[in-house]
Amino acid sequence: MSFEKSSIKQRLDQLEKHLSEENPALIDAVKSFRQLDKVGHKTGLLAEDDSFATRITWWPLISVLGTFSAGKSTFINHYIGEQIQRSGNQAVDDKFTVLCYSHEAAPHALPGVALDSDPRFPLYRISEDIESVATGEGKRIDSYLQMKTTTCETLRGKTIIDSPGFDADAQRTSTLRITDHIIALSDLVLVLFDARHPEPGAMRDTLDHLVSNTINRPDAGKFLYILNQIDTAAREDNPEEVIAAWQRAMGERGLTAGRFYTIYSPEAAVPIEDAQLRQRFESKRDKDLSEIHSRMDQVGIERAYRIVASLEHTAKEIEQKAMPSLLELMRKWYKRTLVLDAVTIAFLLLLFIGVSLGIGFNPLDIAPAIAGNWILSAGVAVVLLTIIHFGMRELAAKTLLGAARKASEALDGKLDLVGAFRKSTRMMRIIISRRPAGWGSFTRKRLKRVREENDRIVQMLNDRFTDPSGAGLAYDPVTKPAAAPASEPAPEPETKETALHETPEPMEFNMDEFLDTAEKEKD
Repeated sequence: MSFEKSSIKQRLDQLEKHLSEENPALIDAVKSFRQLDKVGHKTGLLAEDDSFATRITWWPLISVLGTFSAGKSTFINHYIGEQIQRSGNQAVDDKFTVLCYSHEAAPHALPGVALDSDPRFPLYRISEDIESVATGEGKRIDSYLQMKTTTCETLRGKTIIDSPGFDADAQRTSTLRITDHIIALSDLVLVLFDARHPEPGAMRDTLDHLVSNTINRPDAGKFLYILNQIDTAAREDNPEEVIAAWQRAMGERGLTAGRFYTIYSPEAAVPIEDAQLRQRFESKRDKDLSEIHSRMDQVGIERAYRIVASLEHTAKEIEQKAMPSLLELMRKWYKRTLVLDAVTIAFLLLLFIGVSLGIGFNPLDIAPAIAGNWILSAGVAVVLLTIIHFGMRELAAKTLLGAARKASEALDGKLDLVGAFRKSTRMMRIIISRRPAGWGSFTRKRLKRVREENDRIVQMLNDRFTDPSGAGLAYDPVTKPAAAPASEPAPEPETKETALHETPEPMEFNMDEFLDTAEKEKD
């Protein structure tokens, strides 16, 4: 086993150990990711030192984004119940801060490398993405990230990311890359705006990035748009107009549906003298805060389904998008290679004939010599044609790398079509097969098993969080809910705690054994 594969195996083993304590149901998801990795490695869609499981965060993740001084840190401190983040009227922190629970009483502030090197946390290997857009910045990961720990029970089982103030005009490309990466990983995204700036039109670029670029995402439901520090509007003659101005700005960028929350921190509120006005503001604040906190508290459930959805999505992307694109690239490569072979050989023959005639030499004069030593002549011809052929193979492959990169970008860059194409066109591959490397009946069966296992995991999650019969009994949609035997007392309804720690019985069919045995055969 290579060092890279051993390293990935060790990381996944550590992840399974953690999940055995935190959420045993997701251990099966890790096993399915291992199977998916084998497909990626065999086809070249995934680097040998990489795993699909490390491209998602296994902790429930909430990100808090927003403009400078939008009250992000104050909001987080209020939710957690302690002053873990510095806050103020001016920007006080220019790093992405990951907040998580710790058993140790003393809080810790850890450097960015703690996040960049641990696959269990979000932002794993983010330094590589930063380096790709800003040379040299990947080494300065501690300037972009930090992690803080606390014993606050509110954070147990979830992770919150507090972002530096967002200003699309002023931020460096690397910071925007981290922001987009966090949005993709998050189970819940809170986008905060500052009600003290009543002219949202002046923040056009910020609104475009945080609103226009997010509302059409397939996971748009995880975004909550929040107008913070609305208590300052109580001093206005018409506080409703402040909210209306922001709503119009959101509508101009396409946000015409969904909730638009208005809140402020009770601890940092501006005194409102009018008792009736104060009661109205507090009532609206408490209602909206309650809904936001409820979504934050339920993020663990959304995380479990997100992980399973990612598994299903990747399996489908490989079979339904990546492979058809790769097959099309292979078809074009095959045709271009044959054309280049024919053109090159024809050109060399014409060149030889032309040069021969130019110097007064008749090419037919060498026919007797060839006939007299045809074995040597055939060997020379084969060697020459082989050299030409492999040269044209490589040339044809290089002409299609641009198309491979575009196809890879269309898949959000999660599947390495360029690597898969290069692996499928390497020298030892037989060109007449025109089949991508590692792609065959056994690979398709492996993907099918992954999808079937994925459905089983979803059913397990549904059993934990739902009870269609309402009686805590086994439910059969065909024969109706099962009734308890008359001679025995009805079974106790499953509690949430027992459901969380119950480990399902293993399947009788051993998918790993079957596929590992099958892989030994040549496709």
